[in-house]
Amino acid sequence: MSKANSTETRQREEEDEQGSAHGAAGEQLSTAPREERPDTGAGVPAMSVIGWVRWFWRQLTSMRVALILLFLLSLGAIPGSLIPQTSVDDMKVQAFKEQHTTLTPVYEALQLFDVYSSVWFSAIYILLFVSLIGCIVPRTGQFVGQLRSRPPGAPKRLTRLPAYTTWRTEAEPEEVRAAALTVLRGRRFRGHEVGDAVAAEKGYLREAGNLVFHIALIVMLIAFASGQLFKSEGGKLVVEGDGFSNTLTQYDDFKSGSLYDADSLAPFSFVLDEFVGTYEKSGPQRGTPRTFEARVTYAEGADGAERKGVIKVNEPLVVDGTKVYLIAHGYAPVVTVRDGKGKVVSKSAVPLLPIDNNITSSGAIKVMDGYKDKDGKKTQLGFKAFFVPTFAGHGKGQMFSQFPALDFPVLALSAYQGSLGVDSGLAQNVYQLDTSKMKEFKDEDGELLKKMLMPGEKLDLPDGAGSITYEGTEEWASFQISQQPGNGWALGGAIAAIAGLAGSLFIQRRRVWVRAVRGADGVTVVEMAGLGRSESAKLPEELGDLSAALVTTAPVAPAAPEKPDAGDTPDGSAATDATNEAGSRPVQPAEAPAEGAEK
Repeated sequence: MSKANSTETRQREEEDEQGSAHGAAGEQLSTAPREERPDTGAGVPAMSVIGWVRWFWRQLTSMRVALILLFLLSLGAIPGSLIPQTSVDDMKVQAFKEQHTTLTPVYEALQLFDVYSSVWFSAIYILLFVSLIGCIVPRTGQFVGQLRSRPPGAPKRLTRLPAYTTWRTEAEPEEVRAAALTVLRGRRFRGHEVGDAVAAEKGYLREAGNLVFHIALIVMLIAFASGQLFKSEGGKLVVEGDGFSNTLTQYDDFKSGSLYDADSLAPFSFVLDEFVGTYEKSGPQRGTPRTFEARVTYAEGADGAERKGVIKVNEPLVVDGTKVYLIAHGYAPVVTVRDGKGKVVSKSAVPLLPIDNNITSSGAIKVMDGYKDKDGKKTQLGFKAFFVPTFAGHGKGQMFSQFPALDFPVLALSAYQGSLGVDSGLAQNVYQLDTSKMKEFKDEDGELLKKMLMPGEKLDLPDGAGSITYEGTEEWASFQISQQPGNGWALGGAIAAIAGLAGSLFIQRRRVWVRAVRGADGVTVVEMAGLGRSESAKLPEELGDLSAALVTTAPVAPAAPEKPDAGDTPDGSAATDATNEAGSRPVQPAEAPAEGAEK
């Protein structure tokens, strides 16, 4: 009984020793910084300030915290995509605030209208940046050290490794080791001879891919930051036949980063020659755009040659690093306003803003200068305008467009006179009419004067106050002109991150040892074993392939007669024909490679 207990105790000790050996060998394959675990005994003194700083730094630079911060950053970007942002469209933000009076104070307190410049988003961004740098620097040093060093020598007992095979050969041990080194180097292993064994290692690109992934994340963060600091973005609505010059005063709206210099605007100009839009005429996708493009003539620089170009959705015009995107389209009715004497006071194409997918549009027509009433007094005129490119016809419901194309255009106007409020010095929306200081023109029934006009028709103002004529319709296109210097770096970082992540996921780092020693009977005993950083079914298969390649140089010796007591193998481990003490089955190399080192 005592002998049995002694045997069980020895087996448990060997299993513990085996687990410790595997853990130590596995740690040597990783470049991750080792975490120091403090003793949790009752007598541990309280940490000092420096100790707490070190603990916080270790936590911040750990991979676990980096992943948490990356997840928080992705979560923080969600409200920036769902909630209107002041940096993108201030008008949408104001409209959202008017419609959601209860949520607005909460969103403002949480800075949800300015997510990407908020305190909490910036804090996550900076912490992630510091965490990545603190994680990469020590790993890079350790990885470089491993590249410069050689694979360690073979363990004393190769039978305890996860993948193992052995055979006997009549070749000399020196010949076997030389052949093994040649085979391993032919399979792109880094190897050298240490004592009675050959040590080789492969899969360094796994750690390299891991480092590339994290460095690429830093590049992307820097690119994003530089893009926000040095970017410029503005909008411009251009009617057919009109143009745009890339100067600050030409923009309808303009926003830039805090470090942007207006002098760095790229000098170029373009003219909108024609907007071309065609739409599906039938079926469930009726009204869906099929052709949606702006044909322009542009020139680079002050004296550059004119060139033709076409701007489509997601296909911008690129001029000297600046991109011109096509973002919207609409109609601009051409109207002529005359005073009571028949003098033309104003004639222009007035852009109106679409309010639905069929480009039903609304806006305002303002006559600010040059008009006099019947008494010769200077005053101003205003008209509320409602336009449909395809009218359904009288008596067929509300006045909304039935199709986005210009098939049956109708312009509805209502007339006012008085002060437009443009002389107050306050900014005013050109698409809205402020009637607080204006009077309505009355029709014969004493109601607001209004009329639906088709091209060529006019609305006569009462008491000889003049008229307004609907001449025809032009089309307009809205462009976004943006300059973001970090886009190229961000794209390169994203590609490198994907490549590095693929390498770190699909490449396995592993070590192989080949020991060749002369046995007591004069026959050479060959042992091969492999150890991977993580469990993988490919490691035994690869070891089988390597043993099959080596057996051509060191063929299997004829089997010796069996003896009752076979004794010990040269490395001190008990030989067996079925299963060794580590659970690996010694397989003859002549078997199929896939079964050469089955665990």
